[in-house]
Amino acid sequence: MYGKSPSMDSVTTTATGTTGPDGWGRRSAGLLLYRGAGEAMEVLLGHMGGPFWARRDAGAWSVPKGEYGPEEAPEAAARREFEEELGLPPPDGPYLPLGEARQSGGKTVTVWAVESDLDPALVVPGTFTMEWPRGSGRMREFPEIDRVGWFRLGPAGGKLVTGQRVFLSRLSAAVGGGPPD
Repeated sequence: MYGKSPSMDSVTTTATGTTGPDGWGRRSAGLLLYRGAGEAMEVLLGHMGGPFWARRDAGAWSVPKGEYGPEEAPEAAARREFEEELGLPPPDGPYLPLGEARQSGGKTVTVWAVESDLDPALVVPGTFTMEWPRGSGRMREFPEIDRVGWFRLGPAGGKLVTGQRVFLSRLSAAVGGGPPD
């Protein structure tokens, strides 16, 4: 999710977004777990790992998600990425499509909601490698997600990266979770 994907070796940013060498725009898919109902509804978010996000909270959390290419179905990618990022199998249950949203960097994110209860203590995050400190020549490994937590819809809106906040409103409208604060 936050490391360099092998399929993204030749990425080009254009006026209409970010595309790979085959013209396929950068895409991610993820699963937004929720539990409870009404005003008590909570969603599971992951705090992005690595040095850039280490001291940030507001706008530094994400739906567990990751990139996929044109050869993979988005829902299959969402399930695969959930397991890669959290180290746990994706939950069973009906998957509620929350649609797509375009993030500020041009990536299109597709999300499904699924009702489930997950113990954050069970998460074993995947990792990525990057040069750190930048320019040092030293490669270090970091967790893709350094922690996960359950949040009511209002507080979750302040924690999520801006481009994913729309999924909270869509979830609330679809299952009656009350409006995000």
